[in-house]
Amino acid sequence: MKKRSKKYEELLKKIDKKTLYSAEDAIKLAKDSALTKFDSSVELAVRLNLDTKKVDQQLRGAFVLPNGTGKTKRILVLAKSEKAKEAEKAGADYVGDLDLIEKIEKKNWLDFDVIIATPDMMPLLGKLGKVLGPKGLMPNPKTGTVTNDIEKAVSDVKKGMIEYKTDSFGIVHTIIGKVSFSEEKLVENLNAFMDLIKKIKPTASKGIYIKSIVISTTMGPGIKIDSNSFDK
Repeated sequence: MKKRSKKYEELLKKIDKKTLYSAEDAIKLAKDSALTKFDSSVELAVRLNLDTKKVDQQLRGAFVLPNGTGKTKRILVLAKSEKAKEAEKAGADYVGDLDLIEKIEKKNWLDFDVIIATPDMMPLLGKLGKVLGPKGLMPNPKTGTVTNDIEKAVSDVKKGMIEYKTDSFGIVHTIIGKVSFSEEKLVENLNAFMDLIKKIKPTASKGIYIKSIVISTTMGPGIKIDSNSFDK
């Protein structure tokens, strides 16, 4: 069993595991409980009452947080001719087509965080599924990364787009910002994401939809949030 640091143990004393905190109080506690010397991410885990073995109860998509994530992502766009020019104009970090696909395949080049591709590029990119899939880099129409609207896709990523999906346990994991963000900005990002989760509730979901909400910082303790905080 991994031994926890004294600082971690002290932080645990400030957090009541049985208490469901308001969104505002949870954010404040999360900021106060940051352990790392670097600017930690603020992470969110929402457990939903979903049977993810059923296709109609699987959630996946993308969302632009009002205040971004605090992280700059390197964007690779795979497109040809006019769409490639559109990508360059929008500020993509890398733009190409078959040349960059071959670079990934032959040189294991992965110096990017997001791939955006036009639909006509997907048959060529498909052969890299075993490389890109496990790393979460394969473009997908559901997350807006397979599209002909290249300008919007690049803009959304730059603004702070996050991708989300339920895991096998029905839990959605995401990042809502950095510890350096003000409490107000973190609360706004949290509220916006929870509004989305409620809006995309599958019709097949019965009973209590949101089972638990936990917020934490990188390597920090989890803090439970009262789901009633988001009732409007």
